[in-house]
Amino acid sequence: MLIDFQQHYTPPELLKGDPSKVVVDLDRDGNPNYLLNPLLADLEQHVRVMDAAGIDAGVLSCAIGFDQADLATCRLINDRMREAERAYPGRFIGLAHVPALKPAEAAAELKRCAVELGFPGAVIGSELQDQPLDSEALRPFWKTCADLGLYVFIHPLPRVIRWTRMDADDLGRMLGWEFSLMTAAVRIINSGLLDELPSLKIQFSHFAGGIGRYLGRLRGFQQRDKWGTAQVPRHGRQPAQPFDHYLDHRLYYDIAGWAGPDHAAEWGAEWVRFGLDELPFSQLVFATDYPQAVRETGEVAAYVEAVRALGGNGRALASGSNAEKLIPDLGARLARDRSAAQVRA
Repeated sequence: MLIDFQQHYTPPELLKGDPSKVVVDLDRDGNPNYLLNPLLADLEQHVRVMDAAGIDAGVLSCAIGFDQADLATCRLINDRMREAERAYPGRFIGLAHVPALKPAEAAAELKRCAVELGFPGAVIGSELQDQPLDSEALRPFWKTCADLGLYVFIHPLPRVIRWTRMDADDLGRMLGWEFSLMTAAVRIINSGLLDELPSLKIQFSHFAGGIGRYLGRLRGFQQRDKWGTAQVPRHGRQPAQPFDHYLDHRLYYDIAGWAGPDHAAEWGAEWVRFGLDELPFSQLVFATDYPQAVRETGEVAAYVEAVRALGGNGRALASGSNAEKLIPDLGARLARDRSAAQVRA
């Protein structure tokens, strides 16, 4: 069973931009930050693409809800996610979107999504309202997710990394998004959050920004005494276990993150091949980033085939062999949705 752990969906009433073409949204400083893509709201096309590529189901998230402070907007997104599941039984899995920095509202909506709507996870941005993911203000959110058995999907925010040297060449999206994912992963590990919540499961998008390519540097600077930071506040933090323990056993990573949509087979496979070399296969799940990274039906199918062509682990990824580590009741969940649809019919 092949599950796509990163598909983006925006309810039609929240979709901005020209409904006839893909346009880029600009931030207040004139920098590109997100694609306004009509395909984001076209679930029929999502299904057609999945059918052509051999993808059984897609996990849906909505960028508007990655760092959303308004509970009403979060509830609307979540309700539309559930409607998508019901309209296309067995083909979509929704994630919870919540105002994560508002503990009471977030806890109530997470519980509604887990119990009433039946979602297996939640989604947040790689930073929230200029606060890092290890902020004390987010501790209640993390604990509620762990208590409810919800995994957390982390995706970069369009507006992260506001370093002024990224005000040209689309560097915010090209590199800034990935830096934000790596930064979030390192801070989460060193903060002790994973030690405090041993049952918490976190899925980072894009191989956590390609964090495996920086392992030598990360391991080196974790030697606090050598680099003079052991007694420096905020800079001398160490988790309870060796740093690699968390990368190899506590975090999960999806394999999306290469830039498309052109050259799906070539560039996508190269990106995934490096990821397979750098992080444990046991922690990886399949993802396309549809319809943002890849949009055309043939490109998605070519990407799936290119992953399969990478060898044993590539074929295993393209069979969804790790999917149940994040969604333990996956098969029963999809079968239940299909059965419920048959009853309604």
